Amino acid sequence: MKDFEKMYEVALANFNNAYAPYSKFRVGACVLLKNGEMIGGCNVENASYGLCICAERNALFQAVAKGIRKEDIVSLLVLTDTARPGSPCGACRQVMSELMDKDAKVYLTNLNKDVLVKTVEELLPYAFEESDLNV
Repeated sequence: MKDFEKMYEVALANFNNAYAPYSKFRVGACVLLKNGEMIGGCNVENASYGLCICAERNALFQAVAKGIRKEDIVSLLVLTDTARPGSPCGACRQVMSELMDKDAKVYLTNLNKDVLVKTVEELLPYAFEESDLNV
């Protein structure tokens, strides 16, 4: 967890940029790459709720847009304003399983810096995968 503090700061800056006028539930995220680069993301809501994007997916999609692939990603930190470390939604867990290695660390934390560390596989042990598509 040597990079936790730096990741936390990136996630906190993104948390503060979250656009959550409806739920008031802000989330910040930070993806750590093997080269030390960090990519942040925040949740962005929309009056048409289905068009919202979670912070975790926002950060991971930005990484993909920069040409980053799963073998380049070390970990992901998710920051919420909750009493205990927040839990990613099912959609985010599925995206993590597609875009991150199964043994990549996911740091779940809150504004009190309580931390729960899981792997992608622990968060989604029986993920839907490419092999399930029969292609």
